[in-house]
Amino acid sequence: MRKAYTKFSILLLMVAVFLASCRKDEEIISPTETEITTPEESGPIKGFFLLNEGNMGSNKATLDYFDYETGKYHKNIYADRNPGVARELGDVGNDIQIYGDKLYAIINCSHFVEVMDVRSVKHIKAVSIPNCRYITFKGKYAYVSSYAGPVKIDPNARLGYVAKMDTTNLTVLDTCVVGYQPDEMVIVGNKLYVANSGGYRVPNYDSTVSVIDLDSFKEIKKIEVGINLHRLELDKYGNIWVSSRGDYYDTPSKTFVIDSHTDIVTDKFDLLPNSNMTLCGDSLYIYSTEWSYLTNSNTITYAIMNVKSKRVVTRNFIKDGTDKKIKIPYGLMVNPESGEFFVTDAKDYVTPGTLHCFTSDGIRKWSVTTGDIPAHMVFTHKAVINN
Repeated sequence: MRKAYTKFSILLLMVAVFLASCRKDEEIISPTETEITTPEESGPIKGFFLLNEGNMGSNKATLDYFDYETGKYHKNIYADRNPGVARELGDVGNDIQIYGDKLYAIINCSHFVEVMDVRSVKHIKAVSIPNCRYITFKGKYAYVSSYAGPVKIDPNARLGYVAKMDTTNLTVLDTCVVGYQPDEMVIVGNKLYVANSGGYRVPNYDSTVSVIDLDSFKEIKKIEVGINLHRLELDKYGNIWVSSRGDYYDTPSKTFVIDSHTDIVTDKFDLLPNSNMTLCGDSLYIYSTEWSYLTNSNTITYAIMNVKSKRVVTRNFIKDGTDKKIKIPYGLMVNPESGEFFVTDAKDYVTPGTLHCFTSDGIRKWSVTTGDIPAHMVFTHKAVINN
């Protein structure tokens, strides 16, 4: 079975290359503006950005923006604001964050961090980091996880690293070697925690969270957690919630908890599969799209975990039946001011997706068509200026 999975993974990469060759002459997605809601009074949150991953190999990552003050959804705003930049943002948008006056987009398979002005969405610089994955910040520095090697399944794939980047001059200052294929990160005090997946080395997944001391920028320990780790969320009690994707065969997806005061795994939730999660107050919103190569099908679940009591509050936070229409949940975000939340649908991964907005009690408010594979969202407290 494990050999079958390796062959399947290689096949996926071959398909991606084929799709790229088929799409050489495909037209760039035109920027559009859609009125979604009536204008709202300006609160602390002015709007949010949505990074569409785009199909691997097609160079079609795009950036959308929703403006609370106008009620308008701007599709492909990056192309609109940067007409001189060819072929959209690049190949596979993997993370998006705001720090200070800059907007950072991780463009995984194009091997760079795209840095923009958060108010104008104008290109500032592309910082080269190979096979980059996620980004987080502290002080004047950004920290970017990197698979380091090429984008391919390889049982001998090298260890990954975290790059330390100066946010003032946008240069990479140092790197710290961690585990295999590192993904999301969180910072607690002076420690940086990194989820190591080992996804390229199937079936020999990594199962550790690396801990980096930020003063020395050295890995000081590895915490054994579970195989194929991906997401990290830090709650206000110092607990780090960790997602394990399992092996897609015999070991299912699970959720773990690390106490950052002791760096010990304190909890394992076998019945809480986890593809993505986001925290709002004490409520940890989680969805799972768990693929099984045994059944060739997905099992999709939704849940809210109370991080203080460590108990499941609900097994479905979408209350109006819209969940039955979402084919592949792929992005998740909660507005901390209003409590409304957002879920994206990647559908078939090769056509435009959909963004759904829900009230705090789980009733759909509106939906809009996005780019291909809508995935990563971030709220902004700085209004985007008119072009």
